[in-house]
Order: sequence, then C-alpha cells, then structure tokens
Amino acid sequence: MTQDATRTLLLIDGSSYLYRAYHAMPDLRAVPGDPTSPATGAIRGMINMVQSLRKEVPALFAACVFDASGPTFRDAIYAEYKAHRSPMPEDLRAQIPPIHEVVRLLGFPVLDVPGVEADDVIGTLAHAAAAQGFDVVVSSGDKDLAQLVNERIAIIDTMSGKRRDLAGVQAEFGVPAHLMVDYQTLVGDAVDNVPGVDKVGPKTAAKWLMEYGSLDALVARAGEIKGVAGENLRKALDWLPTGRQLLTIKTDCDLNGFVPGLPALDAVRLGEPDHQALQAFYDRYGFKSLAAKAAAGQEAPVAPGSTAVAPGATEGLFDDPPAPASGQARPALKYDTILSWDLFDTWLARLQAAELTALDTETTSLDEMVAEIVGISFSVTPGEAAYIPLRHVGPDAPEQLPFDEVLARLKPWLEDPMRPKLGQHVKYDRHVFANHGIEVRGYEHDTMLQSYVLEVHKPHGLESLAERHTGRKGISYEAICGKGAHQIPFAQVDVAKAAEYSCEDSDQTLDVHRVLWPRLQADEKLRFIYELEMASSETLYRVERNGVLIDAPTLAAQSHELGQRIVALEQEAYAIAGQPFNLGSPKQLGEIFFDKLGLPVIKKTATGARSTDEEVLEKLAEDYPLPAKILEHRGLSKLKGTYTDKLAQMANPRTGRVHTHYAQAVAVTGRLSSNDPNLQNIPIRTPEGRRVREAFVAPPGSVIASADYSQIELRIMAHISEDAALLRAFQEGQDVHRATAAEVFGVELQQVSSEQRRYAKVINFGLIYGMSAFGLAKALGIDNTAAKNYIQRYFERFEGVKRYMEQTVASAQKKGYVETAFGRRLYLPEINGGNGPRKKAAERQAINAPMQGTAADLIKMSMVAVQAALDDQERRTKMIMQVHDELVFEVPADEVDWVRSEVPRLMAGVAELRVPLLAEIGVGPNWDKAH
Repeated sequence: MTQDATRTLLLIDGSSYLYRAYHAMPDLRAVPGDPTSPATGAIRGMINMVQSLRKEVPALFAACVFDASGPTFRDAIYAEYKAHRSPMPEDLRAQIPPIHEVVRLLGFPVLDVPGVEADDVIGTLAHAAAAQGFDVVVSSGDKDLAQLVNERIAIIDTMSGKRRDLAGVQAEFGVPAHLMVDYQTLVGDAVDNVPGVDKVGPKTAAKWLMEYGSLDALVARAGEIKGVAGENLRKALDWLPTGRQLLTIKTDCDLNGFVPGLPALDAVRLGEPDHQALQAFYDRYGFKSLAAKAAAGQEAPVAPGSTAVAPGATEGLFDDPPAPASGQARPALKYDTILSWDLFDTWLARLQAAELTALDTETTSLDEMVAEIVGISFSVTPGEAAYIPLRHVGPDAPEQLPFDEVLARLKPWLEDPMRPKLGQHVKYDRHVFANHGIEVRGYEHDTMLQSYVLEVHKPHGLESLAERHTGRKGISYEAICGKGAHQIPFAQVDVAKAAEYSCEDSDQTLDVHRVLWPRLQADEKLRFIYELEMASSETLYRVERNGVLIDAPTLAAQSHELGQRIVALEQEAYAIAGQPFNLGSPKQLGEIFFDKLGLPVIKKTATGARSTDEEVLEKLAEDYPLPAKILEHRGLSKLKGTYTDKLAQMANPRTGRVHTHYAQAVAVTGRLSSNDPNLQNIPIRTPEGRRVREAFVAPPGSVIASADYSQIELRIMAHISEDAALLRAFQEGQDVHRATAAEVFGVELQQVSSEQRRYAKVINFGLIYGMSAFGLAKALGIDNTAAKNYIQRYFERFEGVKRYMEQTVASAQKKGYVETAFGRRLYLPEINGGNGPRKKAAERQAINAPMQGTAADLIKMSMVAVQAALDDQERRTKMIMQVHDELVFEVPADEVDWVRSEVPRLMAGVAELRVPLLAEIGVGPNWDKAH
C-alpha cells in the first residue's frame, strides 16, 4: 500500500472501540472521586485512540463510524440475531453523545446510519474508496472485518498492534482473505449469536476450505466428509446460506443521504481540530492536561515511530503520558556495540561512576535456573546504552570479546552492593548471573515491581510500561527472533539487531524508572509496599535457588498405587454402567447417565446438549454412584499426571531439586503464584493428595519444618473491622469458631456442639469471601431460608463486620480501589462500571481483597524477617518454599530447637495488629509429617 496521504482513507470502527475503551479505562468521573458525577472513561479512551491514529495514519479522508440504534436487515432475517448480548451499561450509553461530539471536534466526520450496522458502513466506504484507487486503513479490533481485506484495504488493531493485511489474515486464520466469509460461516459467531457448524472450530474450517477451495465446493461434496464433523456439516446445510448472509459485510449500502457525493468521498474529508471548542469540552469533563494543550493549540503528543496508544494508556487518570523526566525532548539515541577492550573499558568506567545503571541480560532460555548469557546491555543516561555480545553465532557474527574474561572484569562491579543497579524483573537476571558464578548485589530498583505496586491492575511488561508511561513503542522479541516453530535462538540474531533491541530495553527501563520512582517517593504507604516487594524479591531469589529435595522412589510408588486405583475405578464404573465406555467422553457419559441409567438432567449446554460438567457430576454424585466414581477417577488421574508422574522429572539434574518459580507481579492481591511446578495447588483435601507432600524431603542430617499463621484472615478481619466480639475472642485466646457459634446460636461457649462449630466455621470463612445465602445453603446442605437466618443472626451479633463490609464497598465505589492494612492498593475497575454480575463480583472482591492482601503483606514481611535472622546468625537452615500463609524450611538437626522457637516468634512479631498474630510450626522428615 502506498504512503500517499492524499489517496488514503482512514476508517475508525467506533462501535468496536466504545466497549474496549470503556472496559480498559479506570472508572473516571468528570468530578474525580465523586461516584455521582458522569463517567468519562470511555470518552477519554476514545480521545486517546483518535488522537494517536491521526498521528500514525496520514490520511486526507477519514471517518469514525458507529452503530445507530434500532433494527437492521439482519434482525428481519434471523430473530435471534445478537439475542444473547447484554444491554449496554447505562454509564457507557450516557458517554456516546459526548464521544460523538469530541470526535467531531477533533476533525473526524462521524457516521451512524439508521438501519445499517457500522461494519456495513465501513464495508461500503472501504469498497468504494478502494475501487477508486485509494488505500484504506480500517482501525478496528473486530476480526469479522478481515473479510474486507484486499490489496487496497488493511485492518489495524490499536489494542493488540495486529495488522491484518493479506499476509496477516492468511497467517492468523489459515485461509486467504477472500475465503473469510466462508470461514466465518463454518465457525459461526457466538458474540452475535450466529451458529456455525456444531463442533467445527477454526482449524477444521481452515483445513476444509484449503482442501476444497470454497464453502460452495465443500457443501457440494459434504457427503465425502467423514466422522462426527461430517455429520454435523450435513445437518447444517440448510442453515449455512442464512448464516453466510448474516455474516457477510455489505459493501453496497445506500449511504448517499449521509455521505453526499459518493464516490467523491468529499463528505469524509478529515478536518482540523477545533481547539477552542475542545478546550471547553475538556474543561467540562475534567481532562485538565488536554484542556491546557487545546488552549495552546496543541494535540496530545505521540512519540515519533510509536503505534497508536490503546485506551487506558495514560500516566494518570486525567493526564497524558509524561515527557521524559528531564522535561526536555529526548536526545537522539546513541547505542554502542562493545567489540573492543577500549570501548569496554570506557563503559566500565561509566558504570563505576554512575548514580544508577539499568542492566539487562539476553539469554538462552526463559527457565532462569538453566539460562545462560548471550549478551549484556547497560544504560546510565537517557538515550544512551551499550550492548556486549558474548555468544552470538553464525556466518556473519563478528568476533566477540572472550566470554569468561568479560564476566571476570564485570564481576567486581556486579557484586559491589555500593554500585546501584536497576532492572526489569531483576530476580530473573540474578539467577542468570548466578548460573555463571556471580552474585549480583546493589539492585535498588525493579520497574516491574514499581508498576505492580502503583498499577496492580495493569500489565507490567517492559513494552507495555514504556508505551504507557513514556510514549515509546519498542522492538518486540518476535520482531527479531520470529514466532512459534520458526523462532530462532537469540544467539542467532544479527548482532546489530540484537544490540538495538537490548540497548533499547535498558534505555527504556531507565526511562520508565524516571517516571515511576517519583510517584512512589511521593506516597509513603506505597513506598513501604514497594520496599517490601524489593526485599521479598531478594528472599524469593534465595528460596528459588535453594529448591526442595524430591524423593523420586516415593513418587514412583504413589504413581503405581494411583494407577492401580484408576484402573479399578474404571472397572467399577463399567460394572455400574453395564458396559465399557470412555470416562472422559461427555457424549458417552450423557448417553449412559441419561439414556441408559435415567439420571436426572441437571442443566444443558449452550447448544442444548445435556451437560456432564464438573458441577453436574458433583450434584449427581450426592445420590448416584457412577458420577462419584467418575469424579474420583478424574481427581486421581489429574493428581497422577500433574504431580506423582512429573515432579521427579522436573528436578534440576544439576541440583537434584525442584526449583519452582514464584511470580511476584501477577495476583492483584499481592499473593505469590508458583509455577513450573505449581507447589501451591497440590490437593490436600484428599488422603492421596496429602501423601504427595511425603515426597518433599530433607537430605540426611536435616528435617523439614513448616510454619504458618493460624486463622490469619479472620484475625485480619477482626483488626480491620474492629468488631468487638471478634476482637474479644482473639484477645482472650478463644476458639474463634466456637465463639462465633455461641454468638450465632445464642448458647454458652461450653454448650456449643461440634455441628454448630462446623456451621460457624463455614459462616466465618464464607462471609470473608462474600458468600451469599444460596452459597451458604449449598455449603451446609440446608435450605435458603435457614441460611439467610444464620447470616442475619451473624450480622446482628457482629455489627462491626457488617459495618466494615458496607463502608468498604462504599469507599471502593468512591476511590476505585481498596487498601490493605499496610497501604497496598488493590484496584477494582468494575466496582462502578461493570455489569450486574461483574459489579457484584467486584463488591465481593472489595470486601475480601484487603484481607487477602494484608495476609500477603504479612507473609512477605515474615519471609524477609526470617531470612534476615538466618543471615545475621549465619544459620545453615534454608527457606525452601512459600505456600499461601506457610513458610517451609530445610533444617539441620542441630538447628531444630532454634527454628522451633525463633521462626514463630519472628512471624508473630512482624506487625502489631489489634489482635495477636499467632504462628505455629511443625517438624518432620518430610513436608507432610511436618504438618
């Protein structure tokens, strides 16, 4: 496609971006902090996108197209068209008129044609312009528009960065653009409630069309298609013409009443922004920085070479992304490739003199325990960086400095704690250097963790951070290494490209830090959380490095036993069913359950089939033996496949230990997540699941110790709700569930029965997680009325808890976030803007998140405190796992007494709450016995 702006038409799919802007932006209000003030998030998102597109796509002609209200021809063809779509949220509907207004003020013609969907308006305009030799760029996230793509028409998605031109469509969908309507007809469109061929997904559709050439050819030979897919195709033959008609974008709509002069396109000529009117508009909706720019006759800046900014990509709620920290224009980039000792020495001197150095590694693997260095980059000042290639290979690779000698010369600086360093996800880089015998010290900052503390609800990758906070769009890893099966190792990347990529990473890390660090410095509570995360990163690096010893023979024996039980369960299931069958086949299960055994149908799938999902099986298992056998079979098969078969294989051959990875910037509550392997999801509610922990052992001469907080979230609830009854129960050392039962059931403590205590325990934990009366009834096996009465009685006795819940939800609706007891912010984007179920879920999260988040803060404080004590006293005890509210240690026999007394004391002493913290510890030869 040409770059001639005078022969380019830009079409914006406003209807596609409305919802995306609405859901991507926080709950902005014209009057910040006032939940009764008009919502403005979608408006702000659309402004971002339109301004950015104007910069990125030079075009003389443009239009922003929206759906008009009212029915279209498709509704007349198929009454169920879009029947399952939820109604538009009212606070989004209210933003549509001002969105139309501001888009016009920005110079874009706005089209909403009654009786014609936005896609058809776009198709008609694009088709007419392309026929006249215009290049057409359609900005949309809607994959349905891919059917319009040809040599003149391309689709760009500002959210994902995707470009759907002829090559892009073929690569993404597996069929050429001219077959996209046929492809969509086979697959269907669940969003618009247009059925396709049952059980035919993208892969099958693409395979058929590439084999037969078109849908018509496929239909003509439908009798040749074998199997279930062929049967379903033949069943759909009568429907397919209607489906194709519904899914085909019209390119010949009558738009003359709204776009006079077609095909001249004069009615969609891009105009100049009306700065005076824009200033008044921005003032009206609280967009202060935009108003200032409009007053100066400026548009929001977009960095040269960047792509369109997605809705939500703003530094603050009402301000545009900031300029670089210096406040001056960025200097021209100066990136060095270090291939000589002279240049190496020059840069080493700069590193030694720098106040702060951004550091990045390029490696052979994402697995930090085995990754080796391919190259290293540094940046000490904006716009300047250097890359040391060390292990690039290939016929064109230049001669590089000796690997071992470079690391030896860098080691003193890397290990010097007085040389401040900065990184993006520094825990990974620490492992990589450690693999080469270097213990990096002096890491003071991590931009990933800065983002996690400031904006937990947003992405924390460097590419996203740079674009969001500095307006810079960087080179992607895929751009230089490729994707999927064609991806090459970084060592094979051309050194010049590798240097630009790695230098840019270090340079952008420094840029992002210069934006985020001042914001953390300005907020005492958030700075405390950030410092806790940095200290936790250091401790987690140690925990991951230590790993945990796995007893492979124990796991092998458990796998054998599980395998025998799984086979036995299959035979028992066959006996009940009266025939062999595939226990994993929903179709066969349905036939046996409902046709042969006459079990009741609990619910149906979206296609009307009788469901046999997990929820249905659990319900049926209450009364029937076969579903119970199926559930047990599934549970044991998963346990065997996920843990007993695999754990020993995942042990590092160098250490003989399993080294999990703790993801620190994932959970919005501040909790850690464990993966490769996931040690936090080992099922411990069954005897077989608990036994897996027997394989987590200590070496000879040592034992395993497990320390965890007792009833931590209930204690946190007592602290933050200040409920008198809960505070008293914990302060007096009572059994809190027994104390709750005494209050709810109106009996003396000593008269509480075991059944009443069980009910109280379910109520205590259930209400923390926002359990409804229906959920409580299901959990206790009682009717809804009884459950409602229990909840009512609970709140009558624990008024502080009810008050906390009501006040927390109200505060969250006003601020858009809740806080832990220590100041961690947990954002809730849908507390005001979501639909009914999502809003309710956000309200439940508002109640629970401060407790989960505070528990996460406490266990991180404990990790840091215990590790500091181990280091100070030069103990040989190793922290080897963190699982929820539990710390696990490998303890030499002569340090067991110290661990028994000191670890619980340290954990209980990390913070002073209104109730005492209590940590308990157990010791044993393996993890299971330590409980």
